[in-house]
Amino acid sequence: MEMVIWIVIIACFIASFASVIFPLIPAPLVLWIGFLAYFFFLDGEALSVFFWIGAIVLTILLIVSDIIANSYFVKRYGGSKWGERAAAVGVIVGSFIIPPLGILIVPFVLVIIVELVQRRESKDALKAAIGSLFGFLSGTVAKIIIQLIMIVWFFIDI
Repeated sequence: MEMVIWIVIIACFIASFASVIFPLIPAPLVLWIGFLAYFFFLDGEALSVFFWIGAIVLTILLIVSDIIANSYFVKRYGGSKWGERAAAVGVIVGSFIIPPLGILIVPFVLVIIVELVQRRESKDALKAAIGSLFGFLSGTVAKIIIQLIMIVWFFIDI
C-alpha cells in the first residue's frame, strides 16, 4: 500500500509540472493532494508546521504568479491600467479556451483590443501585448521555480 501512495504522490508532483503546458491542470491542487496523501496515509508527523506555513505562502504565490507577471510586463511595456486588467482576465479565460495556447493568445489579443479601443496607436498596443507574452513567460518560469521549491522542501522535510 505504501508503494501505491508514493506513486500517487510522485504522479501529483509530475502533474503539477504538466500544468505549465496544460493550464487546466490545477498545479496547486495536485501538489496539495500529494502533500496530504503523505500526511494522511504515510506519516502525518514528519511534515513540520514550518513546512505547512511555507506551503500555504508559496501556494498563494503560485496561484497569482501569472496574473502578477502579466500585469507587471504590460505596464512596463507601456500598457494602460485597462490593458493590465485585460491581461489578467486573459490569463484566466485563456486557460479554458484552446488549451494550452489560449493562455498565450487570449491575453495578447485582449490587450491589443483594449489598447486600440482606448485610441492608442497600433505600435503601442502591440508593444503592450508583447509585454503580456513576456509576462506569461516570466510567470511560467516563476511557477516552475515555486513548484520545485515546494517539492524539494517536501522531500527535505520528510
